[in-house]
Amino acid sequence: MAAGRDAVVGKLSVLDRFLPVWIGVAMVVGLGLGRLVPGVDTAISAVSVDGISLPIAIGLLVMMYPVLAKVRYDRLDTVTGDRRLLVCSLLLNWIVGPAVMFALAWLMLPDLPEYRTGLIIVGLARCIAMVIIWNDLACGDREAAAVLVAINSVFQVIMFAVLGWFYLSVLPGRLGLDQTTIDTSPWEIAKSVLVFLGIPLLAGFLTRRIGERVKGRSWYESTLLPRLGPWALYGLLFTIVILFVLQGHQITSRPWDVARIALPLLAYFAIMWGGGYLIGALAGMGYERTTTLAFTAAGNNFELAIAVAIGTYGVSSGQALAGVVGPLIEVPVLVGLVYVSLALRSRFPVAAGRGAQETSGGAADAR
Repeated sequence: MAAGRDAVVGKLSVLDRFLPVWIGVAMVVGLGLGRLVPGVDTAISAVSVDGISLPIAIGLLVMMYPVLAKVRYDRLDTVTGDRRLLVCSLLLNWIVGPAVMFALAWLMLPDLPEYRTGLIIVGLARCIAMVIIWNDLACGDREAAAVLVAINSVFQVIMFAVLGWFYLSVLPGRLGLDQTTIDTSPWEIAKSVLVFLGIPLLAGFLTRRIGERVKGRSWYESTLLPRLGPWALYGLLFTIVILFVLQGHQITSRPWDVARIALPLLAYFAIMWGGGYLIGALAGMGYERTTTLAFTAAGNNFELAIAVAIGTYGVSSGQALAGVVGPLIEVPVLVGLVYVSLALRSRFPVAAGRGAQETSGGAADAR
């Protein structure tokens, strides 16, 4: 098992190999700037268009574009024809995930209604952004990840407000628990999806299509992609710094509250990732698609969750703090799970016709 992991990790660049260190540094830098530099969070927050933070949007676009440029769009039909994968993903993301977060929030935060509500909102916001990075670092199936996040984006527009009403109003009422609600429109959710997924997806598709037509697939895979690759991690680190600059004061001034919120989040990530991995393995999906299933089940769209919490309850609310703690816990935990995935890789049979994946600038490049 260790040999399989070392074989993959050994191909990583210095940037990739020490990614947990760089992420830790980015989080500390962001928290430090937000806490120690007066007005920096206000200045960054002011740079927004129609409620969307431009610095965060830029970071996410830079992060996702190189990975989506690596996707082989001519292979997407092999994913859409995999009914086991699609059904398992839909069940995990839209039935199991929200229910698990609801249960954990009520079990672990029965006395903290604001944080509880914030966590439930996080559970409803299925991942469409950073999961692309975690999946790629773990050598998951890129094409499957592209399809699953696209499906999540469609369901997010349709189901987010409906599930919010159910888990915050209907179900608590039926169980004799406190009720609350969220105020968001399908357009607000669609806007988030279009910005954070639509733009980089279109850019990645056009880059591959034009690049292969003009220079050929060999040049595209061997020359252009290695140059684009490192920018995914630059964008990730930039996004983390900005996120923690914006919420540095909130996080560092309420450490006990952060710890209380972190416990159900840790349990959630473990249950969702472990459940996705177990289901994929038992269903015989192979390493790549099992990994993709696990990470798309465990990740959350923290950008949407934070935006909804702030828009409904205010920037200083407990609900907003719960949303902010989401990436604080998610980022290091899912980076750790990348290494767990790589360690488990040797336990899966190698798919016929697939060689070992190469890594360059932040993920597996050759496939």
